[in-house]
Amino acid sequence: MADNPQNGAAAQAAPSLTILTQYVKDLSFENPDAPRSIGPRRGAPSINVGINVGVKPIEKDDYEVELRLEARATDEGKALFVAELAYAGVFRLANVPQDNLPPLLMIECPRLLFPFARQIIAEVTRNGGYPPLLIDPVDFTTLYRQRLAEMSQAQQAARPS
Repeated sequence: MADNPQNGAAAQAAPSLTILTQYVKDLSFENPDAPRSIGPRRGAPSINVGINVGVKPIEKDDYEVELRLEARATDEGKALFVAELAYAGVFRLANVPQDNLPPLLMIECPRLLFPFARQIIAEVTRNGGYPPLLIDPVDFTTLYRQRLAEMSQAQQAARPS
């Protein structure tokens, strides 16, 4: 039975994704017009949220995935607060085919980090005197596809005519 190739394939280790650690790399909260900005207001402020994902290889199967969140609230053109967070995790991706690495690193890993980063932003805005900012769930698949399209356009633009 040991010589059967089907048993050999089953004996190979299955692909795995493991979170080794996660941490705050950078956190900033600016409340430039406090305490005036914390008082009652006539309408809801304008809130813009930006999200970015970065990946750095560390060792053979280990990668640092960094999720960057930036939230800016303004009212009548005046800044109420700016919250910036770089939240990262170290992931071990073992026995994963090379073609599957980018989607795992750019979609699945940030998806696992996001609830923790979302909670940190909610707490820091609440501690800044505002209602907690609860960022809507993020579709990392769509962000990944947009990034691929942008990279493809940039490569086409860089080609000599």
